[in-house]
Amino acid sequence: MKRRAFIKQLGQGAATFTIVPSFVLGGNHTAPSDLLYIACFGVGGRGEGVISNLESTTKVRIVSLCDVDRNRAFNTIKAYPNVNYYQDFRDVYDKHINEIDAIMVATPDHTHACISLPFMRAKKHAYVEKPLTHNIYEARIMADTAKKEKIVTQMGNQGVSGGGSTIIKRWIEKGEIGKVTKIDCWTNRPVWPQGFTEIPTEQAIPKNLEWDQWLGPAAYRSYSSSYLPFKWRSYWDFGTGALGDMGCHIIETPFNALNLNYPLSAEASCSTFWIDDFVRAKKSVSFPASSKVKMEFEIEKHGIIDLNWYDGGILPDQPEGLALTEPLGASGGGTIIFGEKGIIIADVYSANPRLFLYNGANNSLQRKKESKTEILNGHAEEFVNACIQGGKTKSNFSLAGKLTEIVLMGNLAVFNAQNKQSGLGESPARKLYWDGKNMQVKSRPDLDYIIRGMYRDGWKLDDNNG
Repeated sequence: MKRRAFIKQLGQGAATFTIVPSFVLGGNHTAPSDLLYIACFGVGGRGEGVISNLESTTKVRIVSLCDVDRNRAFNTIKAYPNVNYYQDFRDVYDKHINEIDAIMVATPDHTHACISLPFMRAKKHAYVEKPLTHNIYEARIMADTAKKEKIVTQMGNQGVSGGGSTIIKRWIEKGEIGKVTKIDCWTNRPVWPQGFTEIPTEQAIPKNLEWDQWLGPAAYRSYSSSYLPFKWRSYWDFGTGALGDMGCHIIETPFNALNLNYPLSAEASCSTFWIDDFVRAKKSVSFPASSKVKMEFEIEKHGIIDLNWYDGGILPDQPEGLALTEPLGASGGGTIIFGEKGIIIADVYSANPRLFLYNGANNSLQRKKESKTEILNGHAEEFVNACIQGGKTKSNFSLAGKLTEIVLMGNLAVFNAQNKQSGLGESPARKLYWDGKNMQVKSRPDLDYIIRGMYRDGWKLDDNNG
C-alpha cells in the first residue's frame, strides 16, 4: 500500500457516526438514527449471503460495496445500483469513513485483519467471517483492538447462535456424562483440490480482477485461475485449509460447552506428498489432502483431555457400545464428547445435540435426550441490535479470537508435520508445547514466522498502526 496519508490516518481514528434513538427525534417511524450504516468487503459468494442476512433485519443501510473481483460481485452490485462500488478497500476508508457505523468482511482469510483493523481503530463495529484471521498473532490483535476501542464485534460462525453448544454445556454442568475424557471433531473438508507441491502456472489476469489487491499482504505470485474463486483455501499463503474452514463451526461445540482455554500442546500427522516412486516432495505450497490433529487441554473439573481433529476423509472410531444405526454427526462432520457416564454427539454448527448414557447391564449406549436446533438469521441480527442498542454478541472477538487461535494452533501442528515428512535436514519433534499467553512454541523459535505471519512491504500490521 503506497498511500502514506491513508496509513497515517489509521492510528488517529476518525469522527464516528452518532446513533440517536428515534424517541429523541419524535414519532414512531424508523428513524435513520435507528439504522446501522455499513460498508461491505468481499461481496460475492459467502459475502452475498451475509449481506442478505444483515438486510433481513430491516435495520441496515449499505453505504458502500468493495470487492476486487467485479464479476464475482456482479449480483450484489446489481442489487444495489445506487451504492458506491470499489475494488480497493482504502477508497472506502478515504471516502466513507465518516458515513459508516460498521463493516462486514468476507474476503479470503489472509486479508481479514489487514482490511478490518483500520476501520476497527476508527471505532467501527465489525462483522468478520470465519476464521477470524490467517495467523495467530492477527487473532490476538483483532481481539485486543476490539476491547480497546469498545466496539461491537461478531465472527461469522453462525452455529453459536443456534444454541446447540449451550444445551451441551448445560448437560455437562449437570454431570449427565460425568467427567469429560476425550473429544473427537471431524469434517468432510477439503471439498476442493488440495495437496500441491508447486505453484500453478501463470495465466493472464482477467480485466475484472485487481490481482495485486487480491494478494494483499501475501508474497507476490502470478495469477492463476487455480486460486479463484474458491480454491485459495488450500494454499498456505491465502487460506487455512480444512481445519480453518470448518474448525470455527465444529470446535465451537467444545469451546463454548467446556470453556476451552489455549491448548497445552498440539501434534499432527498428515498425508505425504509423493512426486515419484519412493520420492517425497521437498516442499509443499498447500495444506495436505488429509490430516489428524491432537491438542491437549486442561479443563477445570475434568483435568487434561485430548481434542482430536480429523479431515480429508479420516474419521474417528465408532464409539464402543453405540448402535451402528446411530448417525455420527452429519454429512459435513460433527463432534463427539466422551464422558465417564456416556457421550454427546452434535452435528456441524453444534446442531441437534444428542445425549447417550451407558447401560449398566451391557455397557451399550442408549439415547436419553436430544434437542433440535435450527440456524436462522439470528447471528447477524444479534450483531445489528448490539451495534444500535448496545450489548454483547455470542461470538465477539474476545471469544472468537481465542477460538481462532485454537484452530490455527492445530494448523501450526500440521505445518510442522509437513516439514517433518519433507525429509529435509534434522526431523523436528512432532509435538509442539504451546505457551498461549506469549504466543510461542516452547523451544521452537523457528516457528515464530508462521505464528506471526509474513507480509509484503506496506502491508505489515504495524504499518497500519499509523
